[in-house]
Amino acid sequence: MAEAKQCLVCKKDSTETPVTKFYYQQSYFYICPQHIPVLIHNPQELVGLLPDADKFEKG
Repeated sequence: MAEAKQCLVCKKDSTETPVTKFYYQQSYFYICPQHIPVLIHNPQELVGLLPDADKFEKG
């Protein structure tokens, strides 16, 4: 069975919305277009969703 490709924020999978893969700490994650701005501008909002997100500096 294939691994679900779902946005790490909203949990929508690739059958509901486009998702893109990104790499961080030798792992990969998926994120949808709606939440890419969070990743870019407010990554501290990903605490609990992305490892070590609490270490990101506020933009």
